[in-house]
Amino acid sequence: MVPAMTPISRRTLLGAAPLILSSSARGANDKVQFGLIASGSRGRALLAAFQKAGARCVALCDVYEPHLDMARQLVPNDCQTYGDYHKLLEQKDIDAIVIASPDHQHKPMLFASLASGKDTYLEKPLSMNRADSDEMVRTVRKTDRIVQIGMQRRSMAFIRNAKKFLDDGNLGKISMVKAMWNWHFDLWLSNAPLEGKIDWPGFLGSAPQHPLEPKRFRWWRGFWDYSGGNMTDQGTHLMDVVQWMTGQGAPMSAVCNGRVDQVDCEVPNVFTAVFEYPTFLATWTLNYRTTHEFDWSITFIGEKAAMLMDRRGYRVYKDGGLSPEPWSFKGQPEMIAEVPDTDRPEAHQENFLACVQSRQQPNCPIEVAAAAVAGPHMANEFYRAQHA
Repeated sequence: MVPAMTPISRRTLLGAAPLILSSSARGANDKVQFGLIASGSRGRALLAAFQKAGARCVALCDVYEPHLDMARQLVPNDCQTYGDYHKLLEQKDIDAIVIASPDHQHKPMLFASLASGKDTYLEKPLSMNRADSDEMVRTVRKTDRIVQIGMQRRSMAFIRNAKKFLDDGNLGKISMVKAMWNWHFDLWLSNAPLEGKIDWPGFLGSAPQHPLEPKRFRWWRGFWDYSGGNMTDQGTHLMDVVQWMTGQGAPMSAVCNGRVDQVDCEVPNVFTAVFEYPTFLATWTLNYRTTHEFDWSITFIGEKAAMLMDRRGYRVYKDGGLSPEPWSFKGQPEMIAEVPDTDRPEAHQENFLACVQSRQQPNCPIEVAAAAVAGPHMANEFYRAQHA
C-alpha cells in the first residue's frame, strides 16, 4: 500500500508572513471583475456561472483559437482576449482569476495569479502529485489572497444536510464507504486534425515535450503528462465527500487495480481503488465503458443504516439486523429518510465572489483540496508502480 505523506500544519502555514499585501477594500456593491484562463468546455461553463452570479468578465485567454472565439460570444464587447496568460495577468482592472486549464498547468498558473496579487478560483483537482499539493498550500498561505478550489459539492446544501445527519449518529458506526462513477465514452480520443490554430508549446508549458497529437489536446486527461487521469478527476470530488462526511483527512494508505479498456490512451478507464482510514475502508470504482448504474454515487454503510447519495439527493435505508439465511430473505430495506438535491449550480461560484468581498475563507480552501486529492494520488502511485 502507498502510505500517506506527513500532513502540513495549517496553523504553521497561517503563521507565515504574507508576501502580498491586501488591496484596498472593495465596496459591497461593486461587481467583481474577473479574467478567465482556459476557455474550453469547463471554462465556458464557469464563465456563464460567474456572470450569472453577478461578476463581470473583462479578460479571456486560451491557447486554442476556436475555444477563445466561442467564449468571446459570451462576454461584453470590451472584454480583452489573450493567447498568453501572463499577458492577461498584467491587465490592471482584474480583481480575480478563474483557471480552468489542464491539471499540469494548475500550479504555475496559480502561482502566477498569486504573484500578480489576484484572488483565484482554480478548478479541481488541485495538483499533479502530493509534493505539488504541499507546495501549493504553503505558497497560498504566504499570501492574503482568497483561493477557492472548484469542488462544488462543498457548496451544496443537500450534502451539508447529509453531513449533519451523519454527525448526529443516524447511521451508527460506519464500516465501509463505496464511491462509484460509471460513464460510457471514447468520443474525445479522435486523432483527426484540429479545427483552428493552437499554440501547442503554450499548451505543453513545462510538461514533457511531445509533437502535436490532436487526441492529447482533445482528451488531455487520458495522458499522465497532463493530469492524474480519471482517478483524480472524479475521485477528487467523491473522496472529498467521503472524508468530509466522516470527519477524516487523507487516507492512511491506498491500493489500485485497473486497466485501459478499448481506448487509445494511458490512464486506466476501468479501476477500483481501496483506501484505508482509521475506522473504515473506502472503495472508489470507475468504469468508463458502461452506462450501468450511470453517473456518480456514494454509499455510506453503517451499523444502523446506509445512506446512498447521488445526483438526485440522498436516501437512507434502515439496517435489518442480523441477516437471515440468504435463500429465505424476501424483504427490501426500509427507506427511513429522503432528501432531494435542489441546489443551484452557481452556489460555489457565488461563495467565492462573496469571499472576495468579505475576505472570509471560502467553502473549499486549498487545504481541503489537498486532502481530497491525496488519496487519489496515492492510488495512482500504486497503480503506476505496478505498470511501470
